[in-house]
Amino acid sequence: MRRIVIGVMGGGSVSAADAADAYELGRLIAGQGWVLLNGGRQAGIMDAAAKGAADSGGTTVGILPDETGRDLSPHIQIPILTGMGSGRNVINVLTSHVVVACAGGAGTISEIALALKHARPVVLMNFEAEGIFDAYRATGQLHMVATPAQAIAAIKAIVER
Repeated sequence: MRRIVIGVMGGGSVSAADAADAYELGRLIAGQGWVLLNGGRQAGIMDAAAKGAADSGGTTVGILPDETGRDLSPHIQIPILTGMGSGRNVINVLTSHVVVACAGGAGTISEIALALKHARPVVLMNFEAEGIFDAYRATGQLHMVATPAQAIAAIKAIVER
């Protein structure tokens, strides 16, 4: 049986509120029996989401930019060392059935763009993209939500299509 992989992307430096939302999102992803995939580092959204999933008995996969795993989150069960730097963003996106973009910067924007380019559905959770991606929202490929529960509802609707 093929498992659903949900990519959770976001910044390494985020507010406590954004980290709390990422934790809750990870917890809810695990509760659905989905696999959580992210950048695997012990920082920001990546660490918080992985912790939420791991604390709830979920499976976590981290696609790391380096060859050593020196910044590996302790909540990642399956680390994949790439030595690819930001190039690993392509792996993050192509391995995910749905990409959830949380608060972040240029790296997160690149993952959103790659996901859209490769026709992966994207859920923006508290990630403001004023006007940048309107065409993708119009086609139903891009979804905007404000809470982890709304993100799960959007993912369910996408997965059930």
